[in-house]
Amino acid sequence: MRATFEATPNIAVVKYWGKRDEKLILPTEGSLSFTMDETLKTRTTVVYSKKFKADSFWLNGQKIDLSDKETAERLQLLDVIRRKAGIQDKAHIASLNCFPTAAGFASSAAGLAALSCAASMAAGLKLNPRETSMLARLGSGSACRSVLGGFVEWKKGVKADGSDSFAEQVAPATHWPEIRNVIAVVDATKKKVSSRAGMKQTVATSQLYKARLAYLPGLIHDMKKAVLAKDFETFGELTMRESSNMHAVMLDTWPPILYLNDHSKDVMHAVNEFNANGIQAAYTFDAGPNAHVYTTKNQAGAVQKMLEEIPGVTETLVCGVGNGPKRLETGHLLDESGNVIPHAFNQSKGIVFT
Repeated sequence: MRATFEATPNIAVVKYWGKRDEKLILPTEGSLSFTMDETLKTRTTVVYSKKFKADSFWLNGQKIDLSDKETAERLQLLDVIRRKAGIQDKAHIASLNCFPTAAGFASSAAGLAALSCAASMAAGLKLNPRETSMLARLGSGSACRSVLGGFVEWKKGVKADGSDSFAEQVAPATHWPEIRNVIAVVDATKKKVSSRAGMKQTVATSQLYKARLAYLPGLIHDMKKAVLAKDFETFGELTMRESSNMHAVMLDTWPPILYLNDHSKDVMHAVNEFNANGIQAAYTFDAGPNAHVYTTKNQAGAVQKMLEEIPGVTETLVCGVGNGPKRLETGHLLDESGNVIPHAFNQSKGIVFT
């Protein structure tokens, strides 16, 4: 009863920010994203055993306190899996993020997608993509999109039980293979306000939030149309305006939530200058200061060079569009008895086992 999966983050171009149901993680509106390739990835191993006295979780080599409220909420999906599988065995979980954690890189999306795939398979379940998406949603809303590759839509649904709130693929990775996400790292430290806490605060206090909800359905329609037509000019403008709209709503939250810093704003100015003769690059920011600049393959080198020249940009990464989670037969982070196999991520060497 052991399984290991790798999953990658998705970077939204129409973002999920706010819930209509906190426990089931049902969004107030839909969202759209591209699943990234393996430039950014999370590997997760799950082992079940009747011998385990309690669930245990190691993240990036460190044992995590499961009494923490937010961690406990994210791991509620384990109980759902156990009920579905008809087992009571406790689980040992080890997860390794091969990129910064909780810094606006959607690490929770990758991590909970990998966990959903690994934990359900280790329990003997054979879930279809829709079922896996709804399971991942219980751990992290955006994770429901990372169980699929390519261009993905999370449908908000209207049912109280969440049975119609899931992600589905709009177009595969092969539809627009030229798309690139050039990431500009300006601060890789953990953010002060988690996405989960920030969303709750925004829904409760922002006066602009209702206007955002009214704006999103039309935007989702227009964004899907632009992507399916591979119309980068329209796609780029919609992406940048949507990002600014979300961060304006965050700023309107009380007390204000400011995920962007001065370096983030410098990236925005630089991208606008780069686009002086037409939109060839489009910034978007998740709940963090690091920029995700969408462009195409033939412009990726110039965009990367432009970003590297900005003071405060400490690193750049270039991602393509990925195919979603994959199962690994080797490279497990736990042995068959549930003991951690010492491991770490080295930027130059990749995942290293010691």
